[in-house]
Amino acid sequence: MKILVSGSIAYDRIMEYSGRFSDHIMPDKIHTLSLSFVADSFKEYFGGTAGDIAYGLALLGEKAEILAATGKDFQPYRERLEKIGVGFIFARNAPDQTTTMANIMTDHSDNQIAALCIGAMAYSCEVEEEKIPREALAIISPGNVEDMQKLPELYRRKKIPFIFDPGQQIAALNVDDLRNGINGAKILISNDYELALVLEKTGWTEKDILSRAEIIITTLGEKGSRIQTREKILEIPPAKVKAVVDPTGAGDAFRAGFIKGLIQNWPMEEAGQFAGVMAAYAVETYGTQEYQTTFPEALARYEENFGPAPQMR
Repeated sequence: MKILVSGSIAYDRIMEYSGRFSDHIMPDKIHTLSLSFVADSFKEYFGGTAGDIAYGLALLGEKAEILAATGKDFQPYRERLEKIGVGFIFARNAPDQTTTMANIMTDHSDNQIAALCIGAMAYSCEVEEEKIPREALAIISPGNVEDMQKLPELYRRKKIPFIFDPGQQIAALNVDDLRNGINGAKILISNDYELALVLEKTGWTEKDILSRAEIIITTLGEKGSRIQTREKILEIPPAKVKAVVDPTGAGDAFRAGFIKGLIQNWPMEEAGQFAGVMAAYAVETYGTQEYQTTFPEALARYEENFGPAPQMR
């Protein structure tokens, strides 16, 4: 089965601020907000939602195909991902643009402020429908808005199950775009703040969403995650983290882990637990693609946290 991963491809510049953003934000002065934070460290990494998810899947032995536009400076990044088995059959090169650049600052409470230089992400991947395989599973993660508008209909038409992950692009998507992405989705996935934005913007309730999508998955940071279906709600505890180093990319690692669980036909609860294990790996390292594991190693860590792994029963 092909795994189609659309979203962003980016170079991440990650900075750390030792204080708390909230200590310097005056609610009554929000309309004239002007702040500057001094970073204690700075590093550049490979990133972007599509790149991160594909990377996590590759570590777990799955080959993902990326649907995204890349820039003239992408070759080192491409070679790295191709080396571990990520495919670029459906990727578009925008030679007159640089690859997207994300500048991310994290404070002492793991809150983040990000600024994105859009670069190649301004371009659609322009995937040709006839080349999309029918035996596939897809995730539409935050990336080019045109792709996020068009891909849900393409996947519905080809009867490809898809995960809709609007994330950081919720503000750029209008009401119809969000509803279009949810309609017919296998899963709507977001964090709790993003879900609140989706509910507010669409005017739908969670029950309304579940009448149009099969599952709602909500990541809750250090509290784990929540999986809602039309029949039940599962509260999934987090996997134990050895050290909280950098939360950037934990959500994408979670998605890679959950997709692996889907491919393995695991029950929702166990897929969610395994996703939490992958998120823990990401939290323990700087950068979104710096953690290392294998499927057997991740299964062993699953057992340490939650008991016997599904396929070992």
